[in-house]
Amino acid sequence: MGTRSQMLELAILGRLRETPTHGYELRKHLNATLGAFRTLSYGSLYPALRTLTDRELITADDPAAAPGLAGKRARIVYRITGAGLAHLEGSLATAGPAAWDDDASFDVRFTLFGSTDATTRLRILEGRRARMVERMENLRQSFGRTSRRMDSYTAELARHGLEQVEREVAWLERVIDTERGTRGALDYGDISPPGTTRTSGPSAHRGDAALPPGTRPAGAPSADATGAPATSRNEPLKKEQA
Repeated sequence: MGTRSQMLELAILGRLRETPTHGYELRKHLNATLGAFRTLSYGSLYPALRTLTDRELITADDPAAAPGLAGKRARIVYRITGAGLAHLEGSLATAGPAAWDDDASFDVRFTLFGSTDATTRLRILEGRRARMVERMENLRQSFGRTSRRMDSYTAELARHGLEQVEREVAWLERVIDTERGTRGALDYGDISPPGTTRTSGPSAHRGDAALPPGTRPAGAPSADATGAPATSRNEPLKKEQA
């Protein structure tokens, strides 16, 4: 089973632990809260639900099967079982590279942090930070080597990608600092960077968080120090020198 399939099943179990629901509402919830599943189709969701049902981790209650309801249109309601709850709790108590290397996996695990112990939360956060710092350094080195050979728009796109990773690193630093100072669930309102608008899901506070034009998040290293020239979004693009 692939990592994405495992994370989808984990997300489903996490949602069903909160409340029984039917497939339409489940898909709507996952699309609204998890950036990784914003394009989740029924063709992906229902096979996952069938797999979980076959493994007896969830049940599928069909109201139409009840006496006197034959022929009536009704939605199947999915509920987590005792075995499903035990599987979910066991999964949330473990953390390896798969929990932070993959963007989708990290998003799912982060949304379930309210049910994850503090030690595991920190392990995932610190693993994610290390992974993103590595990605940031690689992007800086690559940009420093190739930026002068790029046209202005390609260079700007590369710079944008670097800034997204820098913002995630800064965000992770704030989350980790806050996590170390609390034993309970994290309050997003305490760590949202200035000038951002909160939306659903952890990805809303990472690379795609809004910042004022031409600014960098607090704590993010300057691109100038690494050879990647920082430019203001208010300045017109200029053709790169060959």
